[in-house]
Amino acid sequence: MKIPFWKMHGAANDFILVDDRTQTFPVTDRAWLAQIMARHTGVGSEGLLLVQPSTQADFRMRFFNPDGGEAEMCGNGARCIARFAYERGVASASMKIETIAGEVRADILGARVRLHMPPPRDWQLDHRLTAEGREWIYHFVNTGVPHAVVEVADLGMVDVARVGAAIRRHAAFAPRGTNANFIHMEADGTVRVRTFERGVEAETLACGTAIVASALVAGKLGRVTPPVHVRPASGDDLEVNFEPTADGAREVTLLGPAEYVFQGELVYPAAH
Repeated sequence: MKIPFWKMHGAANDFILVDDRTQTFPVTDRAWLAQIMARHTGVGSEGLLLVQPSTQADFRMRFFNPDGGEAEMCGNGARCIARFAYERGVASASMKIETIAGEVRADILGARVRLHMPPPRDWQLDHRLTAEGREWIYHFVNTGVPHAVVEVADLGMVDVARVGAAIRRHAAFAPRGTNANFIHMEADGTVRVRTFERGVEAETLACGTAIVASALVAGKLGRVTPPVHVRPASGDDLEVNFEPTADGAREVTLLGPAEYVFQGELVYPAAH
């Protein structure tokens, strides 16, 4: 079976996208999903996105991590799939997308997309845990997927691969674990963030839900006021807007790029 695909990225967070409105994509073959997302032996990506039919929205987004497992939500991926769906006539410039994390809305603004995020939940502020031989103060919020946020004095001095992995699998977040984010506040109010991403199991150049979590935590701590500019490891500038509330935030949006890289054809099952 030959399957057309497109490669896209949102702030260097890259994805394989497939129009699967026929629902024939082999989603149950996790080994093959991992194979096509592998950097050296496959297309190479940090996620796979499928456009599928929905009875409640313009379409259903399914998102798979590089390990072949399905995740609830992906902010950068949702921006990419919104532009992808719009340009294929699946949805209008203002659309509704069904995800496991709930329905989200997106607005196409040329090569940039504004994503209306699900309501943040499960807030925890000023908690402590021990990882890699030291105590860390962390804050937690679920922005579609779980995120722990740690403020540090110098992002360059953090061993994100080692400490991020320890936090990602810490008992405090059992059984499913969390994404681990390290943030630093710049003098101009920009939030810089580095992320160890669950499912990718490595540091990524950008993670949309992490960017939102970082901005929301910084806002909740009184460090910034919306709109908040966030700069991930990719160096891109993304904007998070929200309305602060007593118990968190509402009307949360993420504005950032959604770019095409190339298109091609997958072959299933791949020849060995």
